[in-house]
Amino acid sequence: MLLAKTTKLLLLASLGLSLAACSFPKRDYSMLPNADVIKVQLKDGRWVAIPPECNSMFNEPARTIYDSRPQVPYGCATYTNLANSVANPRDLVEPAAYGGQHADTADSAVTRYREGQITPLKETTTTSQ
Repeated sequence: MLLAKTTKLLLLASLGLSLAACSFPKRDYSMLPNADVIKVQLKDGRWVAIPPECNSMFNEPARTIYDSRPQVPYGCATYTNLANSVANPRDLVEPAAYGGQHADTADSAVTRYREGQITPLKETTTTSQ
């Protein structure tokens, strides 16, 4: 009887350990930055978006002893690309109010599509060989 209980307990413990070993360690996403890392300044009469300094975004999270993967400053490339490609950097600080969608425009486009009244694309030619 004691042997059966011990065997059962060992079996349950080994099953629990094997299931725990299969689970991937959970990531802590609180270290991810937000768009505030992009600085917007007025330079020479123009608003300029300044990309973040990647080293300042690096935040070493607590990791398990077995997690030896290299850590990167998440979001650095995304925010650098956004800062370099935004048309009006001031929109990052003071975004324009959304005016809403006009239902008439969307309705007429769908109606033209359903009725086969689509304007064909213009024919183009190229001079490259």
